[in-house]
Amino acid sequence: MSPSNPVINFGAGPAKLPREVLEEVKESLVDYEGTGISVMEMSHRSADYTKINNDTQSALKEILNIPDNYKILFLQGGGTGMFAAVAMNLIGRTGKADYVVTGSWSKKAAQEAEKYGKSTWNRDPEASYLYYCDNETVDGVEFNYIPDSQGVPLVSDMSSNFLSRKFDVSKFGVIIAGAQKNIGPAGITVVIVREDLLDYAMPITPTVFDFKVNAGQNSVNNTPPTFVVHVIQRVFAWIKRQGGLATMEQNALQKSTLLYQEIDNSDGFYQCPVEAGCRSRMNVPFKCKTPELDEQFLKDAKALNMIQLKGHRLVGGIRASIYNAVTINETITLVKFMKEFRHKHSSLNAQSQIYLS
Repeated sequence: MSPSNPVINFGAGPAKLPREVLEEVKESLVDYEGTGISVMEMSHRSADYTKINNDTQSALKEILNIPDNYKILFLQGGGTGMFAAVAMNLIGRTGKADYVVTGSWSKKAAQEAEKYGKSTWNRDPEASYLYYCDNETVDGVEFNYIPDSQGVPLVSDMSSNFLSRKFDVSKFGVIIAGAQKNIGPAGITVVIVREDLLDYAMPITPTVFDFKVNAGQNSVNNTPPTFVVHVIQRVFAWIKRQGGLATMEQNALQKSTLLYQEIDNSDGFYQCPVEAGCRSRMNVPFKCKTPELDEQFLKDAKALNMIQLKGHRLVGGIRASIYNAVTINETITLVKFMKEFRHKHSSLNAQSQIYLS
């Protein structure tokens, strides 16, 4: 694709990575910092990889101001694997857990937890933890506050809005975040876990998902996707260079506001199914007036090199994912296209009505 007409990737995940990071990774792909080998070829127990691993954790700790009584883990299995891992590591405290179901992913998490203990939708003071999904990627729903867990350890799936705003880590027992949205390629899930919650794994917990084992082995008890951690390290460095979470948060608000304003001011041409007070800043789902227009929208957008805008298979329509790596200018380009598409098809519809009458 020519530099004058680049692809704009609005995919929900695996998602766009900062171009600057990709260029850096490309430079080190064959020879990482004079080692003569790629990180992909590097032993996960070597001094070189140990430094990458530790530096990546240190960068995240700095970005989020993570307290000293938390461990940072890099685990495999994705969000789906963590649905099971969270339950197996925590539900053994009391045998029960509370789940807030706000969309597709929290529903899946609750269903997975029921295999290992009693999962309830109503608050239980004896719950081992309270689980919620901070941003529902499929449904476009985001919490704009941290729920009050009333002393119960709070667990949050932040996969799709991780590092898009500041928050107080100390309010949480466990945070999980799949890398493939905001921080890197698929293959790693970041887990931030409070140390006092490391001793409750059920006997059936596979070693690969045991938080205490992986914390004790610095996430190298088994071979991790070393190259993915390397890319994540570069993304963390990029976030810091951009101005940290303050910049990420400001950009997220500006991008999402641009999109929602066009939707809300379209006289019903575009429709967003989410109430204004809980709309996501990361994943903006919407539909045109008809399914046929949805298909034309996607076709025309792709012709202009705006890709992966199709809505999730469960809900259809259109979805623009505007993670940290998606720029404000790229979002403006999408909004400009939305305006042009709306005007064109509103005009065609008006002409058709005149003709029919």
